[in-house]
Amino acid sequence: MAAGSGSGSGSGSGSGSDHRRKAYKLGLSAENRAALALRLTGWRILKRRFKTGSGEIDLIAKRGKTVAFIEVKARRTRESALEAVTPAAQRRIVKAARIFIAGHPKAVFYTLRFDVMIVRPWRWPEHIVNAFQARD
Repeated sequence: MAAGSGSGSGSGSGSGSDHRRKAYKLGLSAENRAALALRLTGWRILKRRFKTGSGEIDLIAKRGKTVAFIEVKARRTRESALEAVTPAAQRRIVKAARIFIAGHPKAVFYTLRFDVMIVRPWRWPEHIVNAFQARD
């Protein structure tokens, strides 16, 4: 039996949904690891998977007077993770952050920033502070 052929149908149909399901599980696992790493370093998770019509923010976390909008990327290398945070993805995250801020007016009294957490196999998640800036 070929690796990954656990469905038994042999027709190949559903392989796209299998891939999406695996990607979803990997993403959820990476977000859990990133959230744990943040909590262990003094962050409080305010929201997970904050969804809007404009985009989604994986994690919104607060520590002291800072609120970070965090994109989590599970990749084998740091470089491929950073490449995955494309300008289009950054724009979607910024739009979603603006929606969050509009619903939480006190957020303007905090330092707001956009971070990336890179989750690699067998490594502690890497927190990149101010990974990108909001652009108008």
